[in-house]
Amino acid sequence: MSDYIFYPGCAMESNAKAYYDSLMEIAQPLGINLQEIDDWNCCGATEYVGINLIPAYSLIARNLALAAKMGRKTIISPCSACYLNLAKADYYMAERPSLGEKVNEALAAGDLQYTPGSLDIRHLLDVLINDIGLDKLKEKVVRPLKGLKVAPYMGCMVPRPDYNNRWSDAEHPTELFDVLKAIGAEVVDFPGAATCCGGHMTQIGPETAYELIRRLISSAEKSKADIMVTVCPMCQLNVDAYQGETNSHFGTNYNMPIVFFSQLVGLALGFPPEKLGFGSEVTSTEKALAQIGVDIPESAIAEGKNASRKDFPCRFACEKQPRRKARPQRRQKHE
Repeated sequence: MSDYIFYPGCAMESNAKAYYDSLMEIAQPLGINLQEIDDWNCCGATEYVGINLIPAYSLIARNLALAAKMGRKTIISPCSACYLNLAKADYYMAERPSLGEKVNEALAAGDLQYTPGSLDIRHLLDVLINDIGLDKLKEKVVRPLKGLKVAPYMGCMVPRPDYNNRWSDAEHPTELFDVLKAIGAEVVDFPGAATCCGGHMTQIGPETAYELIRRLISSAEKSKADIMVTVCPMCQLNVDAYQGETNSHFGTNYNMPIVFFSQLVGLALGFPPEKLGFGSEVTSTEKALAQIGVDIPESAIAEGKNASRKDFPCRFACEKQPRRKARPQRRQKHE
């Protein structure tokens, strides 16, 4: 087992709970031991840095400071926005010493301090590719997803900017493509793989967001994809939950499911769909998964709909949830 500091971020507790659940299932068989940061806070999502620089970076750096005290060097974030914010704070605190000093002055109020460069900040996909490796992933596959045509949607926040040169190509990254191939899926040529979903434009400029979502789904359909797969909670939420509004706006009838890559990895590793959060999506995955002989129990669909829709349109649970202690580490046997 490899040990990592785990920063889940707020979305993993609300709209991206399927991401969290599926990650917890696949972690043990892949040899990933996650120790969650105690008393972590929201990273500020995508806007705060543009509003008030010092408080925004202090908010992010508090998580880095807490992580640095845990005695390990590598921190994993599955959320693309969280990953980008953590990497950005680490980079700019080093690049701009005066900023770093002001952030550490703020952290000192809580008896914390962070030295930039003291942590390796990694996305879950990076760890799966470069630490676990595709060969080990292939060895664990018991149910290859043969016949499932998948559009790999990486999104824009993971590969750009690539502060530590972790990705194969900032404009055309291949990592998600490689993982999906390793689990036996048929990966289609999807030109929108690293383009933007619109982020929070659904709240401040919905027509712009609908156009970006339309382009993505249209591209996936033209590529003959059965399903889109992402690494990002925001991308999943926009393309899934706002697909209906996009259809209403353009008079289209898209019905393209989008799930997290960890959910498909979990299926390939033999976990049942209800353990991986399937059924919580708005755009049903039933037809797509039926092509590989996977049925989602009705109970999981009913539970998922009740759990997911109550959170919309809120994207992140940070405004609704009190800070809490880290969960006990879950250790599960591979079924």
